[in-house]
Parts: sequence; structure tokens; C-alpha cells
Amino acid sequence: MGLRINQKEKQSNSGRWAFFWCLLLLFFLLVLLFASLCTGSVKILFADVLQILTDRKAEGTAADILWRIRFPRAVAALFLGGGLALSGYLLQTFFHNPIAGPFVLGISSGAKLCVALVMIVATKYLYTIPQALMITAAFFGAMLSMGFVLLLSIRVERMSLLIVAGIMIGYICSAITDFVVTFAEDAQIVNLHNWTRGSFSGMNEENNVVIIVLTLLCFAGILLLAKPISAYQLGEEYAASLGVNVRGLRVCLILLSSLLAAVVTAYAGPVSFVGIAVPQLVKQLVRTSKPLILIPACFLGGAIFCMGCDLIARSVFAPTELSISTVTAVFGAPVVLAVMLKRQKERL
Repeated sequence: MGLRINQKEKQSNSGRWAFFWCLLLLFFLLVLLFASLCTGSVKILFADVLQILTDRKAEGTAADILWRIRFPRAVAALFLGGGLALSGYLLQTFFHNPIAGPFVLGISSGAKLCVALVMIVATKYLYTIPQALMITAAFFGAMLSMGFVLLLSIRVERMSLLIVAGIMIGYICSAITDFVVTFAEDAQIVNLHNWTRGSFSGMNEENNVVIIVLTLLCFAGILLLAKPISAYQLGEEYAASLGVNVRGLRVCLILLSSLLAAVVTAYAGPVSFVGIAVPQLVKQLVRTSKPLILIPACFLGGAIFCMGCDLIARSVFAPTELSISTVTAVFGAPVVLAVMLKRQKERL
């Protein structure tokens, strides 16, 4: 009886701790959002930002900068960052490996390859490239790379070798992309070079509508899978004994993670390490493995991570802007190394 009471107390304390961190993450997200709106080559006071946000009819230079440049960019960083972190969480759940992610497994590189091909071909015949075409191409490339990884997972028993294989697939896709770019026109090369560096700039309201809708649909789908994921984390046999359709769940995990990675790649280019680092950091913060808590926490963590990195990328060396992948790698790579070292110590 005493053990049951202690377990209930531990679960209650764990739930409160996780709830506290989720609220704190939400607070940091709001702080970063306003910091992004205030910071730039033209500084806008916090009071002015509040006034412009509450009055859509506000006019002037500050209002134009806010609504046309900074607000769309901040919203894109928020939803794309959250989506990328969720994609990494799903892949880590699928492979039962903490360093699995869309960038490491070559999924982002596959999406980049197909988007680059579409950009080169479509610009010859179309004045503007439809958003649906970009997302479809990115999703197709992501699924293609994921398919190769899954085929290798059948033959490779050690997960470390599978990660290396994913990295090699990423290099192959990047090499093919570079080869294709050599045959592109000068104007296309400039556009492709800027896109492959990764950036949240150039977003508009139309882009954000698509980004928000697709990300929220995926987020809702992942939340609906919270209970099956919780059982799947304890083993496929255990999940099957509870009535979970393991094969169907695995397909859903692949599709949702690939779609989220595709949306990010199509609009912001390849963004590295977010999908690996953020889920691990969030797990350490909330101190729970419950998907119903980790899913929203990972989304908030990814949004904070990408908004913070984007703010650094465009402000530290202003007016020169760094690529978003450069900044995310600086902060994300040490986390990946720490996770690998921790796993090595646990095995010894």
C-alpha cells in the first residue's frame, strides 16, 4: 500500500514538474517572439510593437517592417522549428535511438535534392513555383531517403551503422544536388545557393498559412498517436499485446516525420541538428518519457531553439546574415556529442 502511495506521489510530482517546464517554455517563446519583432537594422520599441500588433490599421515604416518582414519570419521560425523538433522526436521513437533525426538520416538531404531539381526545371517554364509543387517534391525526396534507410535497417543490426549509412545517403544526395547545380543558369544558382544555406527570411502571409496548417495537422495527428507511441516505446511485442497495430503505427511515424521535414526543407532549406538536439534537451528538462507531455514540449522547444538561432543569425554580424544551419549546428552539435558520450558511459 505504501509503495502505491509513493508511486502516485512520484507521478504527481513528475506531472507538476513537466507542467511547470511547459509553462516556462511558453514564456520563453513569447519573450523570443517579441525580441525578434523588436530587433533588427531598424529597432522598434516594445511599446510600439504592442501598439502595431493590436492595431492592424497602423501605418508607417515600423508597421511595414513588422507586418511584411519580421512577423512572417518569426511565425515561420516558430512553426518550422517546432515541426522539425517533432520530426526528430518521431524518428528517435521509431528507431529507438536518441541521435536519429531528419538531418543525420539523410531525409533533409533527399528533400533538398528533389526541391533543387524542381527549382531548376520549373523556373524554365513557370514564372513562380507553386507551393504545393515544392512541398510535394520535398516530401517525395524525404520518403525516398527514408525508404533507403529502412531497407538498410533490415540488413544492419547495429544502430550505429544505420546512422552512418544515413549520413552517407545524405552525402550522396548532396553530391547529386551539387552536380545538378553545375548545369543550372546563373540566376538559378544564386537562388539555389541562398536556399541551401537555410534561412527563414523572405516569408510572407501566404507561405505561413500553408506552414501553419500543415504543421498543426501533423501536430494533431501526433497527439492522437500519444497512447500507441507510449506503448511502442516499451517494445513492439508489448505494444502488440495491448492491441496496438505496430505496422500501422510505424507507417504513421514515417509519414508524419517525413512530411514535417519536407515542409521545413521546402520553405527554409536544410536546417541541421534541431531534430536531434531539441528532443534530448526537452527530455532532460521535463524529466518524463510520456508522449502526451513530450509532444507539446518538443514543439515549444523546437520553436524556441529556431527562433533564438534565427535572432542570432541576423543580428550578431548585422547587416551580414548567417545561415540558420550554421547557428543551429554551433548549439546543436555539442548536444549530440554529449548524448553519444552519455550512451557510451551507460554501456560500460
